[in-house]
Amino acid sequence: MQLYGYRRPDGRVGFRNHVLILPTAICSASVAEKIAQLVPGTTWANNNTGCCLLGEDIDIYRRTIVNTAGHPNVAATLIIGLGCETISAAMAAAEIEKFGKPVRHLAIQTDGGVRKTIEKGVILAKELLAYASKSKREPASVSDLIVGLECGGSDPASGITANPATGAAVDRVIDEGGSAILGETDEWIGAEMILTSRAKTKAIARDTLRLVRRFERHVKAHGSNLSDGQPTRGNQAAGLSTIEEKSLGCISKLGSREISEVLEYSEIPTKKGAILLDTPGFDVTSVVGIIAGGCQVMVFTTGLGTPVGNPIAPVIKVSSNSLTYERMKDAIDINAGTILEGKETIAGVGNRIYAMILRVLSGEMPKAEQLGQIQYGIWRATTEL
Repeated sequence: MQLYGYRRPDGRVGFRNHVLILPTAICSASVAEKIAQLVPGTTWANNNTGCCLLGEDIDIYRRTIVNTAGHPNVAATLIIGLGCETISAAMAAAEIEKFGKPVRHLAIQTDGGVRKTIEKGVILAKELLAYASKSKREPASVSDLIVGLECGGSDPASGITANPATGAAVDRVIDEGGSAILGETDEWIGAEMILTSRAKTKAIARDTLRLVRRFERHVKAHGSNLSDGQPTRGNQAAGLSTIEEKSLGCISKLGSREISEVLEYSEIPTKKGAILLDTPGFDVTSVVGIIAGGCQVMVFTTGLGTPVGNPIAPVIKVSSNSLTYERMKDAIDINAGTILEGKETIAGVGNRIYAMILRVLSGEMPKAEQLGQIQYGIWRATTEL
């Protein structure tokens, strides 16, 4: 299948052409939502934080906001701020300009209050939408692709059906010159030595272990340990017994190719191939961090079922079992439970996942996109005041 995409000024290729209304704080989120409602064809991020950030959270937040707007699926961005948040709309816009795409910004406190900001925002959003409409698609290839990987509501079947089938699809993407990003650092624990054995260099192996040990220290610093919350209550009810069992299933989504890079939350890759990116296990914030890194499409496996989506990148859902698929057909795209039933092989379902990735890049809307699921939350590594 010949792919077509939007070649952005930084050289990356988008397979959607969004005008993004992006609030820099929860206090301006409702204004951003209202502007998006009044200007059909735009999308918005329901940002739930932005104020009272501390320490490393300031850098994480800045990088995530900036890289979300810079994402290749975004043609132009309107930043909506309150005015007193940690990273103001003007500050964010100044950094977003490096991507070479149009960015405008408003602040409620200095642009006349809520109603005036909405009025001004509608005018700017329409101008940006007109700009985006002039973008032309041009030939692209799988080598332009980064696939994001996530699992949520896992069950014992996840590690033997949906996750390894996704890994088979990922191997095809990488073999054709593309990339894939795996997050959920807490779900590498117990399987970290398998990941380090796949590292391209000793430095990459060390970085993998560094992220795992840091995550363990982070949890202990807050008076807990991962065995208290991983597997989660839902995972345990479904039949997962240990974090090692969950982790072995989780990492199989990344296929079998060597790992070429290890990144911090929401960083943009500089290498091709299989990539690790530091995120928590919480689905929404993990997906946001991975997509901010530049993934144009996500493959999200689930055993119990979840409708999580994203405002700028389509999310393909793969069920690990047929019962969940039948129960949640309106939210799940592919049933990998056929592997468990002996009707298909891992490779066969992997081929179906790969084929759907290509169709989605060509415009097909997966269920999460059809349902308008646009959850957006940024990880906060430091405790809140």
